[in-house]
Amino acid sequence: MDTTVEIREGDWAAIGEAASEIRRIVFIEEQRVPREEEWDGRDPECRHFLALHDNLPLGTARLLPDAHIGRVAVLAQARGLGIGAALMRAAIEAARRDGHASVELAAQTHALAFYEQLGFMAFGDEFLDAGIPHRNMRLDLDH
Repeated sequence: MDTTVEIREGDWAAIGEAASEIRRIVFIEEQRVPREEEWDGRDPECRHFLALHDNLPLGTARLLPDAHIGRVAVLAQARGLGIGAALMRAAIEAARRDGHASVELAAQTHALAFYEQLGFMAFGDEFLDAGIPHRNMRLDLDH
């Protein structure tokens, strides 16, 4: 499979339909996150990223106004192709463009190594979010 991935950046109106379907499959169906926790009402204020391969949406992420990256999700059949890293690089670059000194995220503990490869450092104690163990992570941005 050719792994050329296009990353689109936009608001919820532009990207929400495809992004919400990916998040529904990954978080609500696969990971059993309660629907009311997944749909937190913050999507309209976020910048969204959508990864496409052959115009097929395969992954998504969002950047909150306070430079938190969240809702990073890649469909099961597309994992391991670098899509998550491409989404993260796009979100990090957007935060840098906005002038943020750092970006933060709450990582599921099984994904800590993935974020560490992108330069994130874990801090604080492990905690549960939607019943899933997480750690907070931060990446300082050099401007």
